[in-house]
Amino acid sequence: MEKIIKSLLLKIGENPNRDGLKETPDRVSRMYEEFFYGYNKSKKPKITVFDNEQLSNDQIIIDKGYFYSFCEHHMMPFFGEYYFAYIPDKKIIGLSKISRVVDYYASKLQVQERLTMEILNELENKLKPKGLAIIMSARHLCKEMRGVKKNKVEMTTHDFRGVFANNSKKKKELLDLITLTRK
Repeated sequence: MEKIIKSLLLKIGENPNRDGLKETPDRVSRMYEEFFYGYNKSKKPKITVFDNEQLSNDQIIIDKGYFYSFCEHHMMPFFGEYYFAYIPDKKIIGLSKISRVVDYYASKLQVQERLTMEILNELENKLKPKGLAIIMSARHLCKEMRGVKKNKVEMTTHDFRGVFANNSKKKKELLDLITLTRK
């Protein structure tokens, strides 16, 4: 990878041997290993679930967080926030595991639509809840820095399953709760 980075520096007209760039190929190589750990199956987070003995059947649990990923079309970053919600059935999840799952799937070249689906598929498979949902809103630097060059625009994707997909009252309740947390 270091040879590729050195070639890239030459291609854009830089001198990879000048003082400020001598260590850049190594730094960039290590950075890419960190950014793209989602290709390493051994780094996939272990998802801890617990028996649901006390929560009511109607309780909506919401986790909000931030994510960073890379567009597979231009290899440029896209980043933003997510809201994950579920209504438990027989299992609940350790809350830190949600953000770990988001980060793992975001640590690959992605499109936001697939990222949204992969996260929900993984969590639905482990939790088997009555309903779950994810809403992801992100800025895409491939749209802001090149091409149309529109600043601070966001793309939002979502997926609603179970009662959030089939019960408009529950979906509205979820969306109202998310609106409250955004203020």
